Amino acid sequence: EVQLVESGGGLVQPGGSLRLSCVTSGLTFNRYAIGWFRQAPGKEREGISCIARADYNTYYADSVNGRFTISRDNAKNTVYLQMNNLKPDDTGVYYCAAEVAVGREYCPRTESGVDYWGKGTLVTVSS
Repeated sequence: EVQLVESGGGLVQPGGSLRLSCVTSGLTFNRYAIGWFRQAPGKEREGISCIARADYNTYYADSVNGRFTISRDNAKNTVYLQMNNLKPDDTGVYYCAAEVAVGREYCPRTESGVDYWGKGTLVTVSS
């Protein structure tokens, strides 16, 4: 059984930092590109960052570029999202998603090809 388990969410003040983790099991991790998606209250889920299976390529949405950093540890089957200078607009449920990637540089910026989802972790940015 494939599982993606997110952790690291919580309540943080504006300007603070959090590090999210996505631990995967049941899949051949180095065959999958991983994405982080966010669903803010009352909004649709959006892709905010992703990383290719061989770590050759990363993507950041404009809203998080320069503040968030995605990384992966293939030995631990884990992807991380370091979030700095958090803003109230960053509030939402954060999901990781895995998509089998033919190309070494491909990563999932949209939901359309995602194979597996985690259940999400809630991030609340508030003073």
